[in-house]
Parts: sequence; structure tokens; C-alpha cells
Amino acid sequence: MRVRRLRKEQAHLEITAFINLIVVLVPFLLSTAVFTRLSVLDVSLPAQNSGVEQLKADDLKLEIVIRPESLEVGDRIGGLIARIPNVGTVHDVKALSTLMTQIKAKFPDKTDATLLAEPDTPYDTLVQVMDATRESHTVMGPKTTRAELFPNISIGDAPVITKR
Repeated sequence: MRVRRLRKEQAHLEITAFINLIVVLVPFLLSTAVFTRLSVLDVSLPAQNSGVEQLKADDLKLEIVIRPESLEVGDRIGGLIARIPNVGTVHDVKALSTLMTQIKAKFPDKTDATLLAEPDTPYDTLVQVMDATRESHTVMGPKTTRAELFPNISIGDAPVITKR
């Protein structure tokens, strides 16, 4: 008896819809990737003190303490340099920037500062103080001049004030 076999046609892969999707998707992804910008700021914890620090008249260990009512700028060795009270309910970041510029003029080789914040300090305040400590902006006519102040910032906890 003869066996009759059916002839099967080979199936063709239909990829037209997939190619259309790729044609639309690739330019969209490329256009959104161009406008995405990531900014990273390296910060570190304050260094542990091993032993007694040597006192030097020309050495600066800059500390900025963020309190709810003021900003306290001081030298770890020499003590308080200035206390900048709040303007209304916000910290006076412009006065801090001016003071940082004056300190940088006295100590041009120093690039590190320690920022000490209390636990309830808002993130926005922390970033504004960091920006004022890192660099200053001077506007002269149409030009804006940026000057680097103390770019190496360490972050820590502010010392607790005991109330009597």
C-alpha cells in the first residue's frame, strides 16, 4: 500500500512588528538618556583623633556646626570664629559664604572642612551649607565667577549642648 505524505510548507518568521517597535523605541531611549545627568559629591566621615593634636597657630581645623537657631563656624583647636544667627526661620547661607571667603583668604592652602549637623537638620539645609562651604559665586555684570573654598567636606554629628 502506498503512503501518501502531506507536504508542509516551512513557516516564515514575521518580525515586521518587532522591527517597528525597535525603530520607535531606540530613538526615544536615546533622547531621554542624553538629558539625564547624575551628580555625585564625595564626602567622608571626620578622621579619628589618635592622641593629642599638636597645636599650631597657622593650622586650621575648620568646623561648621548647624544648630536650629544659628550656624557656628569654628576652629577645632582655636575655638569659635563666628556665630551666624538665622535670618527669620532660615539659616543665613550668604553670610556663611562671605565668612568662608574671608577664611580662605587667610588659609589659602586649606581644602578640608568638617560639617557637624544635629539629628533633626533638614536635608536641604545640609546641602545649602555644603554648597556655601565648597565654593563661592561672585556676580560681576554678566559674568559669574566661581571660586573653590573648602571642597573636601567631612560630615558628622554635632556635639550635644547640655541645658542647665
